[in-house]
Amino acid sequence: MDNFQLLIEGFATAMQPQYLLFAFLGVVIGTAVGVLPGIGPAMTVALLLPLTYSLPPTAAIVMFAGIYYGGMYGGSTTSILLNTPGESASVITAIEGNKMAKLGRGAAALATAAIGSFVAGTIATVLLTLFAPIIAQFAVNLSPADFVALIVVAFITVGALLGSSVPRGLASLGVGLFLGLVGTEQTTGQARYTMGVLALSDGISVVLVAVGLFALGETLYVAARLRHGPIPIIPVTRGWRNWMTREDWRRSWRPWLRGTFIGFPIGTIPAGGADVATFLSYAAEKKVSKNKQQFGRGAIEGVAGPEAANNAAAAGVLVPLLTLGLPTTATAAIIITAFQSYGIQPGPQLFQNQGDLVWALIASLYIGNLLLIILNLPLAGIWVKLLQIPRPYLYAGILLFATLGAYAVSFSVLDILILLIVGTLGYFMRRFGYPIAPLIVGLILGPMGEQQLRKALQLSQGNVADLFLHPFAAICYILLAVFLVAGLWLKRRQNRYEHALEASLAATTSPATAIDRMWAPGERPTDVSTATIRTEEASRRKAAGTSEDDPGRQT
Repeated sequence: MDNFQLLIEGFATAMQPQYLLFAFLGVVIGTAVGVLPGIGPAMTVALLLPLTYSLPPTAAIVMFAGIYYGGMYGGSTTSILLNTPGESASVITAIEGNKMAKLGRGAAALATAAIGSFVAGTIATVLLTLFAPIIAQFAVNLSPADFVALIVVAFITVGALLGSSVPRGLASLGVGLFLGLVGTEQTTGQARYTMGVLALSDGISVVLVAVGLFALGETLYVAARLRHGPIPIIPVTRGWRNWMTREDWRRSWRPWLRGTFIGFPIGTIPAGGADVATFLSYAAEKKVSKNKQQFGRGAIEGVAGPEAANNAAAAGVLVPLLTLGLPTTATAAIIITAFQSYGIQPGPQLFQNQGDLVWALIASLYIGNLLLIILNLPLAGIWVKLLQIPRPYLYAGILLFATLGAYAVSFSVLDILILLIVGTLGYFMRRFGYPIAPLIVGLILGPMGEQQLRKALQLSQGNVADLFLHPFAAICYILLAVFLVAGLWLKRRQNRYEHALEASLAATTSPATAIDRMWAPGERPTDVSTATIRTEEASRRKAAGTSEDDPGRQT
């Protein structure tokens, strides 16, 4: 009952006119940027993070929540109409949604994605409201050794399970840990890895790293593989009657609910993420559907379920973030950066020390979901217009905005240099298949883990065995082994499923998801499977009339 009363008070704060305005601006800007091709939620959040610096904490967090949910919503539009997933979680939406659009049912695909996202986001936010305070109350009593165990779980699972290769994921994590060590060591006051540069004594700003990796590095990577000429956009028929028929509703509501209860728990575990949830949801829908023959040819269940799982996982990510201070995805890591920029550290004490802000944030998630369903359905035509922005102008604008945002952090020219170095690093990491998320997680959790490790060793008088003897810590290490085994099994299952999907789609005459429109032939993005790329490359060449011996021909 106390939590319900606190939620009512959060709504009283979030419903104030100024905060409603910030929530509205957040969802509009987040959707507008998220709908642009090649820009996923993590890049959207990193790019727009500097916008919140001049706002009061509550207004900034409310606006940031709108940006986060808006960026999650926006990806479905490009996947359905442009056949260009901005991230791996949108690949499944592109497979079925774009087929629906080619059959003249793009409005129905957009509608089921928007309504499913609303249903899943609302239910997942209710679950967040119920479980987050309970977990926070439990986490208050955790010892430093317990937090060390939690951080080790986050390190190993994120490093091992994200990306296409375990060694590359762990190498990316190592780079993040090194960057987190740059600056002044808190216990001894000694400078580490500053190379005599006084400006580095406070460490490297997480904002600079996030903007450099996602905005600058990702833009360079996508632009380097950008093909000349416009990409055809499938028009959307207007009118309420073109959205969803009674049959579409009948076939969508169960996938919405199934996707929600698949996505939310997966989002709460380290290295779960929305991409795993969407593939599991798609596999589940294909297994239980009575219209199996339509899958791969425009099945509405293949859009409804994964989109619901995608947004439910996004809400699930907030559970460990708010209660334990653990980011389990790259987007969650950037959200922690937004909190830290106001001197607020997510974790067990957050609900006690910043209760008003947290409950206003949770209330704004409900409001943002409602605003997004109102915006996404009637204004789909406007979002389609944004897709017609010429790519050179689009990415030049992103680079300019990212540079100005990085400079605004401390108005230092050195920050621009760091941005360029990190952006170049991000480009080569994407180019050679190193995942970005472990780097960000290592950068944020590295200093936190070092602090907790020092405290734990001080309390145990240097006894390393004490790190493993606490009951909760022991449970964490056991769960770590379970997460690794289950995660590797899920990755193998996902790869087998993608190969089976490749074989089934190759037998059809119509192309599957044309993801390679953004990349040159043979170049593999780290978050899109080889099977999908290979299938779509063959389909594109067949449609364009090119041969295997002429891979450089531009479409």
